[in-house]
Amino acid sequence: MPWDFAHELRRWGPTAAAPVGLPAARAYCAHVARSHYENFTVVSALLPRRLIRHFNAVYAYCRWSDDLADETSGGAEALRLLDWWRTELLTCYGGRPTHPVTVALRETIRRFAIPPEPFLNLLVAFTQDQHVTRYATFDQLVGYCRNSANPVGHLVLHLFECFDAKRAALSDEVCTGLQLANFWQDVSRDYAIGRVYLPAEDRERFGVSEADIGAGMCTPQFRDLIRFEVERARGYFARGAALLPLLPRAARVDVDLFIAGGRAILTAIESSGHDVLTRRPEVGKREKVKLLLGAAVRAVLG
Repeated sequence: MPWDFAHELRRWGPTAAAPVGLPAARAYCAHVARSHYENFTVVSALLPRRLIRHFNAVYAYCRWSDDLADETSGGAEALRLLDWWRTELLTCYGGRPTHPVTVALRETIRRFAIPPEPFLNLLVAFTQDQHVTRYATFDQLVGYCRNSANPVGHLVLHLFECFDAKRAALSDEVCTGLQLANFWQDVSRDYAIGRVYLPAEDRERFGVSEADIGAGMCTPQFRDLIRFEVERARGYFARGAALLPLLPRAARVDVDLFIAGGRAILTAIESSGHDVLTRRPEVGKREKVKLLLGAAVRAVLG
């Protein structure tokens, strides 16, 4: 059954009273992971079986967080729901959760001793999305990525039991690169929902107005701007690749896929002539299979 968040919110939102047991909670998180079109790459056949239910729980938490921000009416209602979700999360640390996601997540948190900060920081970013829709500088945008993307990498490191400061810093490079790649891929989609992630200082430098974006005008100046941003994102992946040899082999495949997938998005943007306004550049299914096989081979040989 395809993911229908409105239905899920009616069933499991703030007014839902009936708690669920752990087996049902695990099954629900697996359903979330299978149903959504942006399913985590890490929830794959290459993931160690012992970790699948824990990745499902983390994914389900992230999915619900994102959808509470983007798939509701926004504004005050989204803020109210995010505040409720924050309370639900905190029951994992000092209470008895009842939502199927938090019931499953509490098991994962306890098993891997995950601190609350990565989960809470994601909610900071989703809350920020309700207030901030434009960024004046690239540094401000990177600051947003620290909460919107980097916590996911920290959670992955915790699940593979290899979190430390050095690995976390390199993971931040990878996750920020992924967030930037998605921003540059989705300029038109984001504009349609009222958000512009291309920093104002960069748009001004290249002579691109917000009106150009709204009109879908892929001018030479706009292509130069996207070319610049693509190269900037590549730098994050280049630096973050140093994380791979520091990871256990089981983690290496999935992190390698993150990096390869991000680079593939940037390549797709380049292949489109840096035109992300008239058509969304995408990575095809054949290319995704090649990325998966390449990551697996590198893990075996590495």
